[in-house]
Amino acid sequence: MSDFKFKVTKHIGVLSEGSKGWRKELNLISWNDREPKYDIRDWAPERAKMGKGVTLSDTEVAELKRLLAE
Repeated sequence: MSDFKFKVTKHIGVLSEGSKGWRKELNLISWNDREPKYDIRDWAPERAKMGKGVTLSDTEVAELKRLLAE
């Protein structure tokens, strides 16, 4: 598995929290020094570990918002 870098550039909010402290968060994250994208994933307490997630561009977030409003 290759190394990667990430930086949470903006914490937007917590969607839910599990019984073991893992939180599903919506953040803007810069992966490998690229332009930040919206990211939804589970995080262990203190962001020590991360689960699999979904990363969305601005266009994809706008389309998701449109779909949810229908």
